[in-house]
Amino acid sequence: MPYIELGNDAPGIVGLLQYRPETGKVLMELAEVLLRGDNTLSRGERELIASYVSTLNECRFCAMSHGAFAAAQLPGGEPVVTQACEEPGTAPISDKLRALLAIAAAVRHSGTAVTPEDVEAARKAGATDIEIHNTVLIAAAFCMYNRYVDGLSTVAPDDPGLYARRASHVVAHGYLTGP
Repeated sequence: MPYIELGNDAPGIVGLLQYRPETGKVLMELAEVLLRGDNTLSRGERELIASYVSTLNECRFCAMSHGAFAAAQLPGGEPVVTQACEEPGTAPISDKLRALLAIAAAVRHSGTAVTPEDVEAARKAGATDIEIHNTVLIAAAFCMYNRYVDGLSTVAPDDPGLYARRASHVVAHGYLTGP
């Protein structure tokens, strides 16, 4: 049960976006640019970064949502996403993505937790400066989104099918259109 009356029954951030559409619009524009805009990281890889950070932050709604969005866009689907979020060191992902997830995990802890060694490892694995930049920004943004969703105790449904249905919409139409 959310801490405040949202005036709708929508789960997670969706309910918050409907509650405050003026801030919701800006938050969804940011998600659209970060997760779907032009980028050398695939949309699935960026969604995986969002899901990984959300998993580390124990934000169930965001972890499940972005996990479903990643699974719909990555080879290997849900099993790869689950393994990458639980144990990225053994997941069947590229060394570059593994190094970027390490940076995302550091950002999740604190911006100053990212070390020169983390950045060098990502570069050595093939990450460009823009990919490192985008990873830090996605991780930082998802710390904010996670805290927004959980700080107001929004509803996180148990049904994985709900997240999968939303994934098909987001993959096809993005974040700036309705459900």
